[in-house]
Amino acid sequence: MFRSRSQARWALPLALGLTVLGPTAWAASGTPVTSAAPVRDDFDGDGYADLAVGAPHGTIDGRAGAGYVTVMYGGPHGPSTGRRTLVSRSTAGIPGSAAKGEGFGLQVSKGDLDGDGYADLVVGTGSQRADAVVVWGGPHGLGRGTSIPATDTQTGDFDGDGRLDLAAFRTGFAPGDDPVGTTATLWKGPLGRSGTPAARTPLDPDGLRFLDVHDGATGDLNGDGRADLALSVYCGDGSHCTRLYVSTPAGLTNSYSYPAGDGPVAFGDLNGDGYDDLVTTYIADERIRVAYGSATGLGGANTWRAYWQNTPGVPGTAETDDGFGTSVAVGDVTGDGFDDVAVGVPGENGSAGAVDLLRGSRTGLTGTGAQAFTQNTRGVPGTAERNDAFGQAVGLLDLGGDGHAELTASATGEDGGNGAVWVLRGRTSGLVTDGALVFGGKAVKAPYTKASFGSELK
Repeated sequence: MFRSRSQARWALPLALGLTVLGPTAWAASGTPVTSAAPVRDDFDGDGYADLAVGAPHGTIDGRAGAGYVTVMYGGPHGPSTGRRTLVSRSTAGIPGSAAKGEGFGLQVSKGDLDGDGYADLVVGTGSQRADAVVVWGGPHGLGRGTSIPATDTQTGDFDGDGRLDLAAFRTGFAPGDDPVGTTATLWKGPLGRSGTPAARTPLDPDGLRFLDVHDGATGDLNGDGRADLALSVYCGDGSHCTRLYVSTPAGLTNSYSYPAGDGPVAFGDLNGDGYDDLVTTYIADERIRVAYGSATGLGGANTWRAYWQNTPGVPGTAETDDGFGTSVAVGDVTGDGFDDVAVGVPGENGSAGAVDLLRGSRTGLTGTGAQAFTQNTRGVPGTAERNDAFGQAVGLLDLGGDGHAELTASATGEDGGNGAVWVLRGRTSGLVTDGALVFGGKAVKAPYTKASFGSELK
């Protein structure tokens, strides 16, 4: 998710545990395809994608804001609150110790870094002085961890050799107008469990030293088998922007031909042509923009398309401070081969919040058939309340292995800032609310008071 120190909004108290509507509905969509989840998302190798939920404000061992991540393992009936792993600095095998205000779990990335067939989880922090931790996957799920000198990371096969690489960033949050600055390194895979990569290469040292990296995403814009990298960065003087690095045989090259935005980014194939497309967000303008990939990379600026709540077919009306685009995720909900886009609108209705789903199609992203969900939508558990911030983070993952991505959406202000996560199933018709699931930190036996549970969803 796109991270900002001012993003948290608090809600009126609501006792939240676990709610499941129609517990057998997950299996109703058909026989699970156990090979559907890629290794990038599967920590235990059972063929189902797993969900990582960050709670960076959680109290660990009495230290407020130390933070943690809870992983919910996917399965034929979707994610399980009973089968889970909690990762914090106080978890056995995880390096370090809980520290007040560290924000462990503020950012995460994942993928099979050591090439053993199991995805690994990389947990970032909100402290420039703290190290990230790679938590290694295996047949029983996540286990021991290894420290690496970074605060944020992104994973992707940047050199096209079939092995996952790691982009590691040591960055911070500027307390004023001037960025703290970032040091970035590309770690060539495979990564040994000692934390040693096959090789290290500096990434854009002259450019990133003037920027703070807040998050990013990877995808293949031109179909060359090498991952490209887009970063959400703080540029100074209160402005944010997007920085795009296109992969070439010589390595990642900074490109200025991109639709720069002030929020998160995502990649996905929205028109089914085999090339990933880039989604950038403009929170101040209440818009998202799509730049389509091709054999020659991104098209020119005249081909970029903007979408907002006034786009025909998109529910709602664009209003100042709705926060349309505060979060964004890409995945195929309908199983038609076109990726769809989930957009968080946490400022909607007095910050009660909403999530919009826009459909992909042969002609690209469209408002036709778009859906909107709030806590007042029929079948969605809970009640929309001021400052819940429903949609603060969103994700799209096939957690049930049926070829349809599920929507995960958080309300970090729910229950007075404890936070909660909702899961809505994907079907051919779109997102459905039967079998909807909601859980907070209390339901998964994690520290939940003021934890901002769900600040990160991956």
